[in-house]
Amino acid sequence: MSKIRTLSPQQVAEVEDFVEFLATKVRKRRALDRLLAIAPALEAVGAAPMSEGDVAAEVDAVRAERRVRGSWINQQESGADRS
Repeated sequence: MSKIRTLSPQQVAEVEDFVEFLATKVRKRRALDRLLAIAPALEAVGAAPMSEGDVAAEVDAVRAERRVRGSWINQQESGADRS
């Protein structure tokens, strides 16, 4: 930490960005590990394996739903009612 105190504000920002990158990488790895941990249970109950395209489609659908939900929440918070 003492070395960080000697850095310029721009360098500190770069360090913070890198730390966030590493934290995101760890979160993604943990999410993958959790997914892989349940794979045998899914196979045991006869769940059909998903292709990479199937997974991508599911991810896209969840992201779209979150965008819609986030947009709706923002409208409610701003007092806009489009119903």
